[in-house]
Amino acid sequence: MEKQSIEHTIGHEAAGDVTLDGRGTYDERLNHILASATDTFARLGYEKASMREVAKAAGVSLAGVYHYFDGKERILFLIQFRAFGSLLNNLREKLSGVEDAKKQLCVMIRAHLGYFAANMSALKVCSHELDSLSGAAYEDTRKIRHEYYELCRDIVDRVLNEYDVNGTMDRHVATMALFGTLNWLYRWYDPKRGPAVSTVARQIADQYLVGLVGAAMKQNETP
Repeated sequence: MEKQSIEHTIGHEAAGDVTLDGRGTYDERLNHILASATDTFARLGYEKASMREVAKAAGVSLAGVYHYFDGKERILFLIQFRAFGSLLNNLREKLSGVEDAKKQLCVMIRAHLGYFAANMSALKVCSHELDSLSGAAYEDTRKIRHEYYELCRDIVDRVLNEYDVNGTMDRHVATMALFGTLNWLYRWYDPKRGPAVSTVARQIADQYLVGLVGAAMKQNETP
């Protein structure tokens, strides 16, 4: 994908409250369909969802959907690429000026939870449907997801560097364990009825840090 089109793809958040009565801009109408498709994919699963189902959910004709997207895979690509582009850019911005590793970790957890608490359907789709993409769409999505992973992995590394004296802990396992906790949010957390995002993020950060530090100390104990 060319740089210009990547920047354009990341530059607009999905807008589910835009109506398709001809008064919205091209991007607003596209974003409305994309938001409806995200909910449809999350509800039915990518394989079972059809372009006709997307059109019905968006309140437009099937031809109207095809005017914006050449197929279902293009929609899935945009859902995932936009989500991780937003996560990446948002985290970079929030980490600016934060030097302490543990504070960086708290920032990362809160930013991740905050984004997906507001985009729960996107979280479900991103958690389950990467392998439904193919070719360039798969590679572009894999790359930006890996870029986000590397940024988060660097934070985990910095935390462990303070405690894992002998370097015995597997840093990849530690990072993926954190993602495993964060990415199942849609199965148990209701932002409207549950605790505030900041409260949930603080508890997860505390539990993770205590567990990470405790495990590192245990592995470094002399037999």
